[in-house]
Order: sequence, then C-alpha cells, then structure tokens
Amino acid sequence: MSLLQVRNLHKRYGDFVALHDVSFEVDRGEILGFLGPNGAGKTTAMMILAGLKTKDGGEVIIDGKHLEEDPVHLKRLMGVVPQELAIYPDLTGEENLGFFGSLYGYSGADLKRRVAEGLARVGLSEFATQYVRAYSGGMKRRLNFAVGVLHEPQLVILDEPTVGVDPQSRSHLLDCVRDLAEKGVGIIYCSHYMEEIEAMCRRVAIFDHGKILAYGPLDELLDRNRSDLELQVQGWTPAMAERLGERVTVGDVRGDSAVVTISRVDGSAGTNLTQRLSEVIALVQAGAGQLSQIHTKEYTLERMFLEKTGRRLRD
Repeated sequence: MSLLQVRNLHKRYGDFVALHDVSFEVDRGEILGFLGPNGAGKTTAMMILAGLKTKDGGEVIIDGKHLEEDPVHLKRLMGVVPQELAIYPDLTGEENLGFFGSLYGYSGADLKRRVAEGLARVGLSEFATQYVRAYSGGMKRRLNFAVGVLHEPQLVILDEPTVGVDPQSRSHLLDCVRDLAEKGVGIIYCSHYMEEIEAMCRRVAIFDHGKILAYGPLDELLDRNRSDLELQVQGWTPAMAERLGERVTVGDVRGDSAVVTISRVDGSAGTNLTQRLSEVIALVQAGAGQLSQIHTKEYTLERMFLEKTGRRLRD
C-alpha cells in the first residue's frame, strides 16, 4: 500500500475551483515531482495535505488512515519545507533547530542529538552559533530544510527547496533529498526547475487550472521514442515555407537560413518519420535550397510541460 493516497481531491473558493478531482499516490522511498504554472493548484494541494487547509471533497490517506481520523498523529508523520523561509533570523542556527525541536516535544540529550545531526546533515555545523541573519541565501535554505525534517518524518513536502541558491547549496540539498528517499521517506518535490524533476523523480504530476493534466512514470509520459528531427535549411524563402506547409514547424529564421522541425506524432513509426524527411528534403531541393544540418531533438519534460499548459505568461 502506498504511503500517501490522494483520491478525487476537491477544493473551491466561492465560484473558483482551486482543485478538481485530483488523485495521486506517493510510495515509500519515492520522490514525486509536482509541476505546474503559478496558480495551477499545487500549493493548495500541498496545504491540504499538511492540514493547513480543509478540503471540500475527496480523500487523503496517510499510512493507511484518513487524515481526518487522527490529524495530530498523521501530521507528525509529515515534514514541510516551505518556499518562504520559516526560520528566525535573530536566533542562531542551533537555536532555530532547538526551538522547532522543542515544539515536537524533544528535550535534553535527544533534542541536542537531533540538533547536531540536523546541522551536520545540511553542512552547517561550523556555523551553529552564528546568527541566521548573517547566513547566506544558500545557508538559510539549507537550515530551512533541516528544520522541516528534524523530527524524521515519513512523508516530506518540499516546495521549491532550491530556489535562488548557489550551485553548491543546490547540489547539497538535492543529495539530502536523495538520502531521505533512500531511507524510505516518501517525498513530494515541487519545483519549476525541470532538470531537477527529471534527475530526481520517477513519477511526476503536472497541474494546471486545478486539475492534473498528466500523471505517471516520467519515462512513459515522455515516450523516449518520440524524438523529432531538427533541420537547418539554407536558401530559405517564403515560397519554400509555403511549399513545405504543415510538414514542418518553422523555428528561428535569420535571413535565408531557417531551423525547421519534423515532429514525430504519437504512435508514428520511425519509417513514417523517415518518409516525411525524404519529402521535406525533396521539396527543399526543388526550391533551390539545401540542408546544412540534421539532428535529433529529444522530447523533453519542458516540451511536454509547455504542450500541456501552453506558453501564455502567468502572474
């Protein structure tokens, strides 16, 4: 049984539907990637899971129990690392962890041990007695992470944990996330960084307008066989563009040079792609043009994301 099961989750604010029929699961030791434009519903879903908002419908089942059955116990099984820093700048790193640890009921030697382990986990042991206001942005992010997992939760919600940090801090935080997963912790990883999702997550959920538009194993969603061909055409003219019609997608055009793409449609075989390439080459040559480059363009997570959610700018 999955550590977390979310079934048909629904949330409404007046006439605005924030979540509609949202379902997903997180297994123990799994990192599930959350993707979506601003306002897509990701944060609402995470806040409901964390018990910070009430749902209007659906089920949230953690470790086999419905969230409303025993909310206090089930919330203790969760750790939340929010996008906004939830640490106190006028306390030291050690004092921050000690304060939050005491809220979980830890004291004495146990609390001291957890604080020391937390600081070591995120590489802040030598800065333990330094006030957080003097920390760099990356150090604050790492401390924020340490606070969220101090109580050794079974399920962790990470909301943009690496936003705005230096490369070294990002690498360290990603290693910390992988380490949690290797220890059997289930993780929801919400990020706008596609490369992090591709590197970290076996499954992803893409949100928009309160719905999940795509959900499942990343390899299946991307369909690694769905590679397109990108061609560099010399001698490009408007007449050639008209002649090629819908056979290609025209990209960057500079003078008499253009980049065009022949897309593999869903379910098309490699032979069909080769046939369309032959047609395009013949039409380019008939228009006194020539191909200077041909290379394969993989179907990436970013391409799929933009296809699902569109290119319109979001606030």
